[in-house]
Amino acid sequence: MKSLTLILVGAVSLAAFTFSASADTTVTLSGVHNCCKSCAKGIDKAVTGAGATAEIVDTTVTITAKDEAAAQKAVDGLLAAGYFGEGATAPEIADAKTKSATVSGVHLCCGKCVKAVEKAVTSVKGATSHTAEKGAKTFTVEGDFSTAELAAALNKEGLNGTIE
Repeated sequence: MKSLTLILVGAVSLAAFTFSASADTTVTLSGVHNCCKSCAKGIDKAVTGAGATAEIVDTTVTITAKDEAAAQKAVDGLLAAGYFGEGATAPEIADAKTKSATVSGVHLCCGKCVKAVEKAVTSVKGATSHTAEKGAKTFTVEGDFSTAELAAALNKEGLNGTIE
């Protein structure tokens, strides 16, 4: 913390004032899935629950926190809530070829969220179907595909989840 001390000399008195300046840390994530009011509420809850603030404009989320550690905690909270944005570090996923994978933790509050999952899954070479639906905590992806490609496709749509 930087401090600045000013000494003011008057005709009758001498006073000292100390001003403290603290620098907030700001992180901007773009491409975060945000299709409705419930998505925006989920984003805000994830960030404020980690002790930071969120400014949400369309698919851009600007996180302001007291320091880098608090900002990272807010980004981690956003990822844990099922969202993703460019500027965040994608969780490492062990790449494996599989015929079926269970995905959990993706934010699925409405039909538009499900359509984002649909777009992600259909972009993955070898993925043939999914069971995602509104409000689901988990869903299954079937086919013959790469788990890393599935994770990257979800991230591209602004979503995040755990793939097993």
